[in-house]
Amino acid sequence: MNRAWIGFGSAPEGSMKSRIHSFGLKLLSRVRPSEVLLKSVTKDVSALEIVHPASINSRLVRRRLRHIAVRGASVHKKFLYGSVCLLPVTSVFTVLPLPNIPFFWVLFRAYSHWRALQGSERLQLLVSDCSDQWKVLEKEKSNSVKDDNPSENGRYSPWKLRPSEKLDRFLESKNLDEGLDCETILSICQEYDLDKIDVLKYRDLP
Repeated sequence: MNRAWIGFGSAPEGSMKSRIHSFGLKLLSRVRPSEVLLKSVTKDVSALEIVHPASINSRLVRRRLRHIAVRGASVHKKFLYGSVCLLPVTSVFTVLPLPNIPFFWVLFRAYSHWRALQGSERLQLLVSDCSDQWKVLEKEKSNSVKDDNPSENGRYSPWKLRPSEKLDRFLESKNLDEGLDCETILSICQEYDLDKIDVLKYRDLP
């Protein structure tokens, strides 16, 4: 399926395949940033390091992460079931001479929701308050890594919050209600080695 998608992208401009590829890119650009975040939290992730503005309380940051994880688990489970139910419906388009784009799109979305659901559950484990659940993570970490991630009470903690005054300086005198301008976003991306294209495409999402 990936090869077919690449083939659509290399099709001559103005052709049907090129138009389908452009339409697919528009659909992909509507994927929420939270879904991309959750998909990046794989089962191999056993520790988190979160950099946040120093002006924001660390507890608030952690609470927000828990909210993203809990809400993500609920939302992506619902959409996963919905996508799976749509697969038999879209499969009827195989009788057409054209590629069954609806089927492959629904299949892709089902896979994406499954990965986001797995990431939600993993993130809940990582930012939970229950130290008993961390025993699962401790088994996945070597002794050297354990020593590098102590919590406040000296026990192992899978998350580390790092307040950053640099981020505060980037955000000072900015009207955050209107969003960040491109110049500020590019500066943050350069400072923290982020992909500016990926960040900018989510800026104007409703």
